Amino acid sequence: MLIQLQEAFSRGELKPGLHALVPHIKRDHINNVAGLKQKLEEFKLNVNWIERLDMSNDPAPAHPEFTTQSVDLKTKNTKVLEGKQEDIVHSDFEREISFYRQGQAAVLSGIPFLRKLGIPTKRPEDYFAEMAKSDTHMQKVREKLLSKEVALERSEKARKLRELRKFGKKIQNEVLQERQKQKKQMLESVKKYRKGQTKNLDFLDGTPIQSKKSSQEKGQKRNKMAQQRKKYKDTRYGYGGQKKRSKYNTAQSSAAMSGFHSKKSSLPPGKKSKVKNKRPGKSRRQNMKSKKKR
Repeated sequence: MLIQLQEAFSRGELKPGLHALVPHIKRDHINNVAGLKQKLEEFKLNVNWIERLDMSNDPAPAHPEFTTQSVDLKTKNTKVLEGKQEDIVHSDFEREISFYRQGQAAVLSGIPFLRKLGIPTKRPEDYFAEMAKSDTHMQKVREKLLSKEVALERSEKARKLRELRKFGKKIQNEVLQERQKQKKQMLESVKKYRKGQTKNLDFLDGTPIQSKKSSQEKGQKRNKMAQQRKKYKDTRYGYGGQKKRSKYNTAQSSAAMSGFHSKKSSLPPGKKSKVKNKRPGKSRRQNMKSKKKR
């Protein structure tokens, strides 16, 4: 191949690129009509029409609704749409209509011909048509469908069981929490009875303990808490009024000696400390030791 390319390059037949130019060979198309007819006769089956059921006819007349929009295939093979001509090959709707008309014409001409030959065209009521597939194959298909149905039922039952288990666990937890709550209330009632805070023994009857107080007791407790809150706020923030310059010194506060304490004692004047130093001094402790030794 390389030698041939080199020879073509030396002759100047190669142009820029990797391939050599091949001269175009003009072929004569032979229309051998006799040979085609001979081949047609070789594979043509000479059987009756009832075995072939072939029909060659023109399309049936179009419906009145489509006559204004479409043109017959036999005439122009075109349609008129908004003043423009369009090839029917590129229109799906027109192409399907032409197929429908062709089949309709075949039925209209074929049914009378079959009746003329004495061939029934309708299936009798007691007609039994053999299945295209064998009974063993259909049995396998039936078993496959049944297995799928059983699998779906099992999965559905499993899903329902899971939901019931979740719901059962939830109810069980709620019951356990309620029992623990009742037990705690019982123990608290027993403690109150032992301390003498209550004389009611209704909790021993097994009836649920009413831990909630009456509305009247709740209202009293709420009022008491509100009063305590108001009292605390009054002591901290006062009763309203002007807050500016409230802590300024005045002549009266400057001359007051109520808060004065001497440096020697932290007690106010006229008062003595009641706390005595019970431990003796060091020298006294030494003397006491020497006396004991004697």
